[in-house]
Amino acid sequence: MTELDLEQQRAQLWHTGGNAVRTLEDARSFLDAVGFCLDYPERSLPLIPTFIGAFTGSATGLPDAKHAFADPRAAQATELMVRLLRERSAFEMEFSGDANLIISAASFSFFYALVGDRTPKAPPRTKAQGAAVSELATHVFAALQQHGPLSKSQLQEHVGRESSMAALDRALGELWSILKITRVDYSAGAGASWDVLYRWAPEAVKEGINISWPEAISALVSKYLETVIAAELDDIEQFFSRLTSRSRVREAVNALLQARELSYVTIGSKALIRMTPPPEQRRSRLHG
Repeated sequence: MTELDLEQQRAQLWHTGGNAVRTLEDARSFLDAVGFCLDYPERSLPLIPTFIGAFTGSATGLPDAKHAFADPRAAQATELMVRLLRERSAFEMEFSGDANLIISAASFSFFYALVGDRTPKAPPRTKAQGAAVSELATHVFAALQQHGPLSKSQLQEHVGRESSMAALDRALGELWSILKITRVDYSAGAGASWDVLYRWAPEAVKEGINISWPEAISALVSKYLETVIAAELDDIEQFFSRLTSRSRVREAVNALLQARELSYVTIGSKALIRMTPPPEQRRSRLHG
């Protein structure tokens, strides 16, 4: 495989070679194929497909999350993505900076196994209790648990008007990053609507609770490599370090290498890691 081969394979799978995703069925198929993608490109994470890239059919000239409001393509892509959220073919997760991760239904339970808790109905632990959410976040969770789904303006009515929209954004982000809540709808007028995750997706949460950490990280690393075709260890660690420690990611990669589920391939001057091809595929290449 050459570097050009690698780029072409990614472009085909990521729908950035002119094969734009515009219908709900195409969007569903794209997300099922890649497993997960960013909504907008993030400079610190170059090796991952984006929903806006698939929608436009190109990897160039894409807006990032901060500038998406000025790009009419972003509104159209968001409308399509929200349709996936509504039918639970996709889930969202706060991931890196302003970029969110869009996850297929088939992959979501593995993400929950990594970052979700085993008591989804219980209130989140506050910073005073040794966790990473604010007191306001606990009030937001309780309001959604009792009255959700709710928009931010509706939430403000329940948690107190003295809470600013910026403070609500931070609280929602805290809960979203640990998968206690999820965005379930969006409209230009009312903005996003939120609900507790265990009520919105009970089967995915139940499945995630029963998946062990090693099983989850192994499945996600494998899916990531199916999606990017081949990657350096640092790329793999960099991506998953948003979810767990680099040492745990390295441990999972080494275990998959030892089990021969992953293998090295030299492309250009780089030694990359990929999914090990099936025996028949390796034989055909040898005799081709």
